[in-house]
Amino acid sequence: MRVAIFTGSQSGPPSHRSAAADLAAGLARAGVGIVYGGGHVGLMGVVADAALAAGGEVVGVIPQHLVDDELAHPGLPKLEIVGSMHERKSRMAELADAFVALPGAAGTLEELFEAWTWGMLGLHTKPTVLVDVEGFWQPLLEQLHRMVGDGYLDRRRLDALGVVTDAAGLLDFVAGYEHPARKWTPTPP
Repeated sequence: MRVAIFTGSQSGPPSHRSAAADLAAGLARAGVGIVYGGGHVGLMGVVADAALAAGGEVVGVIPQHLVDDELAHPGLPKLEIVGSMHERKSRMAELADAFVALPGAAGTLEELFEAWTWGMLGLHTKPTVLVDVEGFWQPLLEQLHRMVGDGYLDRRRLDALGVVTDAAGLLDFVAGYEHPARKWTPTPP
């Protein structure tokens, strides 16, 4: 099993770095591989370094322009270089059995929401999970609950989004995951 981890290219506070390292090491110890954006910076680098130090499989997927900017992790045993950010996300989705978001910024949100939306549309049946470090995702969850309340988001979709705090919780959620029916289903003639 492999999980795609979306997270920040900035380091954030020390507690976030510690949580990212603990998650990655916990997954590695459980024999779960990590697919991530291939960088050595920020929480991305923390995740890769911690998983590698724990003997885990780490696959980086990075677009050429970020390699050119010298952001690629030099210590990865497997680094796939792709042509664009779109190709990166597509390849990460192919390689992963679940999608996980640690704290991050706009790019993390974009990757999270695209993976979650693909599941809603029936393009995959893989779990999507938030790792809520120190309540980081609570404001987002409040907004998602507002979307449910206002009729924009089906409650089943929100209920299918995992919210965990550590590797054990993530593995438990994935093990018990049941993907909801796709959002749009053709009507028989």
